Amino acid sequence: MAHIALSSIRQPAANAIFSRAGIGAPVAIELLPFTVRPVLTEADLHKAVAVRHAAYARHLPDFARSLKQPEAADHDADTMILLAESKADGTVLGSVRIQTNFRQPLHIEASVDLPLWLATQRLAEVTRLGIVEGRIGRQVKLALIKACFEHCEQNGVDTAVVSGRAPIDRQYEQLLFTDVFASREPVTLRHVGNLPHRIMYFDIASGQERWEAARHPLLDFFCRTRHPDIDLGRHVPSVWKHGLPRGQQGAGAVVVGLAA
Repeated sequence: MAHIALSSIRQPAANAIFSRAGIGAPVAIELLPFTVRPVLTEADLHKAVAVRHAAYARHLPDFARSLKQPEAADHDADTMILLAESKADGTVLGSVRIQTNFRQPLHIEASVDLPLWLATQRLAEVTRLGIVEGRIGRQVKLALIKACFEHCEQNGVDTAVVSGRAPIDRQYEQLLFTDVFASREPVTLRHVGNLPHRIMYFDIASGQERWEAARHPLLDFFCRTRHPDIDLGRHVPSVWKHGLPRGQQGAGAVVVGLAA
């Protein structure tokens, strides 16, 4: 997987226009050359599966063979899949899947016991992030990650937890994620081909403050730019309407796994 290319978005795109939200700092409105939206039909799902398989096949060909068809988790009621498509010709450029723990444990919990402070929260696991190659792929990756953060904010999620294999785990460090386990030892994950991954977390509420303190190059993209082409439709998985999982209350977490 290519480097996350933080410097590639330091400057606003040429088609970005500026407005002012209340008395706050200027907010850029940037139009992307692609859209990001939830998968709504079986045809959409097969598009997402195709780009997912192709992305994994570039780096994990053996594991990718198990991803040629939709997985059972793709059809779960508490799953949302996002699809990125070119505005020019409708080409599928990337996809990612978000699964909550309202009806069943997260996939990651089959391989690791999360700390109590995390396991008792409302959780979601973001997996199967796959993008096309090239410069547009890097931009799509960032947009999909931003969409995941927006999903967290829209649904009251408090903590993002990621699983990253080397060298992708370094990209999470660049985003200011911290290791869940002090040992920083990789954990073998069954649902990702039994490959070792670091488990890391990110506090959503303090994210912008920490990015500002670090003068992070993605601050403007994530926090100060509105992208109308990222349209989650205020989507809330149906099971989220029935209260918290396992009788828990309040906080939540998201688990993210970067793919190829």
